[in-house]
Amino acid sequence: MSGRQSAEDRKVQIVAEVLRIADEIGPDRLSTTDVARAIGISQPAIFRHFPTKSALWLAVAEDIGVRLQRDWTAAEAAADGPRARLKALINAQLVAIAETPALPSILFSRELQVENHALRDVFRGLLAAFQGRLVAAISDLQAAGDLSREVNPEDIAILLTSLVQGVAIRWTLGARGFSLVHEGLRLFDVQVAMLRRMERDSDA
Repeated sequence: MSGRQSAEDRKVQIVAEVLRIADEIGPDRLSTTDVARAIGISQPAIFRHFPTKSALWLAVAEDIGVRLQRDWTAAEAAADGPRARLKALINAQLVAIAETPALPSILFSRELQVENHALRDVFRGLLAAFQGRLVAAISDLQAAGDLSREVNPEDIAILLTSLVQGVAIRWTLGARGFSLVHEGLRLFDVQVAMLRRMERDSDA
């Protein structure tokens, strides 16, 4: 079942399996024994690629980070104008969560919050990078008079990030009974409409 694989291919397989199992049983319950059994290799084989469980989780976070940065860049490149760019970034984040449903659980896991500082630092860096992209698009919208200038762009970015996180938690707790992407974008449109109305009211 395990077959012959290069070390790099095996690492990729192990990381993917961690994400799958973390979604099924939760990141805090996941063990290297679970991962080894699912792949069909021995537990010591896991530690030949990742010397500690913390190192394994760090590899998972870095894999997520690479994919998120790639998705954000592609979303911005395909968007025409700051309003489309802002919505494309939110869409990319929602799609990434929908495709990696263990992500919300990992973000609120004991592994992240208490036990693995390196893991926490990676996710903090990703959040800062995402908010930085949002701030750039928001600032362009404000400069064009298309969004309220009464609210700091950093605060708007926090609001939008919190919107994504909130709908993701609701999606997770609700057994994924609705479309995360559709609902997230609907609420994004509501939030932006309110901010645009603030701009019109201030100009009146």
